[in-house]
Amino acid sequence: MSPDAPAGGDPRAPRAASSVYVYYRVAAAGEPARESVAALFAAVGAATGVAGRLLARCDDAATWMEVYEPVAEPDAFVPRLAALAQTHRVAALAVDGKRHTECFAPLPAVASGSNSHGPAPQAAS
Repeated sequence: MSPDAPAGGDPRAPRAASSVYVYYRVAAAGEPARESVAALFAAVGAATGVAGRLLARCDDAATWMEVYEPVAEPDAFVPRLAALAQTHRVAALAVDGKRHTECFAPLPAVASGSNSHGPAPQAAS
């Protein structure tokens, strides 16, 4: 099976692109922090072709989320992103120095005839 094939699927079918999310609380959400993230986005785009965008939590403007999509090869992208974040000192923006990274992909197709909500309930005896 090709490494790009979805598990249990056609090995010739390309895997759907993933999304990578990185969140952290910033110590200071001012212009210098935004400029550091913008420099990271430029470096990531140049190195991988993946664009990044920056969001802030609706109820807490000090919690930032970087979103990267589409990511075709997350296993290669995530370590490259971490290295570039280190180079651009973006982890230093976080209150605790930690960036939390998550990767999400589209749900696989449900086989016809199966129940997408889990197994059918059993009748009581």
